Amino acid sequence: MSTESIAVYPGSFDPVTRGHLEIIERARDLFDVLHVAVVANPSKECLFSSDERLDLLRAETAALGGSGKLEFTSFEGLTVQLAGKLGARWIVRGLRSGADLASELPMALTNRECAEGELDTVFLPASPGTSFISSSLVREIAAAGGRLDSLVTGGVEEALRKKSSS
Repeated sequence: MSTESIAVYPGSFDPVTRGHLEIIERARDLFDVLHVAVVANPSKECLFSSDERLDLLRAETAALGGSGKLEFTSFEGLTVQLAGKLGARWIVRGLRSGADLASELPMALTNRECAEGELDTVFLPASPGTSFISSSLVREIAAAGGRLDSLVTGGVEEALRKKSSS
């Protein structure tokens, strides 16, 4: 059995926001290895492909350093299955509000049950400056040509603008 603390932070990251980056940075400091996992859900229409989302995540987290601490992957299926495959003992989830907790808590309990108690969820509350940001809101503002600098980084905004103009 490994003594490394390994966690997975799953999400659609369509696109990665300043809120996601905050959670990644904080979670990276809590675990030996943090797997940032892009959910590839064939039934959900995403603006960016799984590969594009992975590329944006890698680019936007490059400045965080911590060589070997951050790993990136995409997956289909259940997070609990991915966690088992990666040897992760924890799932990281960001919470923006009580509404997030209401939806995340049943998932956390279900994941723990499915993993027979071998998987726990760590909830990290968003800071006040990012608690209102959602990827869907970012996509909507980008499509309407609105200001994005407080919601996403310059690199993500550029990628969004390119998508909007194509």
